[in-house]
Amino acid sequence: MSKILFVMTGADHWTLNDGTRHPTGFWAEEAVAPYEAFKAAGHEIVVATPGGVVPPVDKGSLAAEYNGGPEGADRVARALAGMTELERPIRLEDVVLDDYAAVFYPGGHGPMEDLAVDAASGGLLIDALDSGKPLGVVCHGPAALLAAVREDGANAFAGYRVAAFTDAEEAQGGLADKAKWLLQSRLVEAGVDVRAGEPWAPNVVVDRNVVTGQNPASSGPLAAELLKKLA
Repeated sequence: MSKILFVMTGADHWTLNDGTRHPTGFWAEEAVAPYEAFKAAGHEIVVATPGGVVPPVDKGSLAAEYNGGPEGADRVARALAGMTELERPIRLEDVVLDDYAAVFYPGGHGPMEDLAVDAASGGLLIDALDSGKPLGVVCHGPAALLAAVREDGANAFAGYRVAAFTDAEEAQGGLADKAKWLLQSRLVEAGVDVRAGEPWAPNVVVDRNVVTGQNPASSGPLAAELLKKLA
């Protein structure tokens, strides 16, 4: 049984351009769907967060409207409750990449607050990229790529094709005008080749060892692609 590292946000808010704090965390589906797929395939999950704090779930992601109705919301809530690894994360700063067969970053707006500027996460991403290990990142998780800057100042993912939560989706979600910066635009500025699909539809992009997904609906398909690389 191999281990897959889940790198997750420790932030329970996202600071908007007026200084207010928008409550957030990780998006439930983006952790649950890959977790279930990886566990079903026989893999062990280890969770890492900045400072080893328990990752906070975005309460909004537990709402029925985002889970296909009350029954889906109840299922996701039960699944989260069963993810005991969330209760005992290790410190991101202490991660030894060699211990893991793959690395996965779920989204939610939390990574926009902490992982986007986290040096330990940035270094881990560079090492994972260079190692050739399967690396999966979904939705707002690609905010973490912004911290993956090499010594020469270049982003390690410059030139890579990725999917990420789009500016159009942020606008449709009602937060684009309130954001300090938009993920798709910032990634493009860093030289990353963002391949945008239709808003809210599954969109998974595979480039070398990097597997990325655009939005919550992409979480399951991303997990399937990542498992292909572990087969």
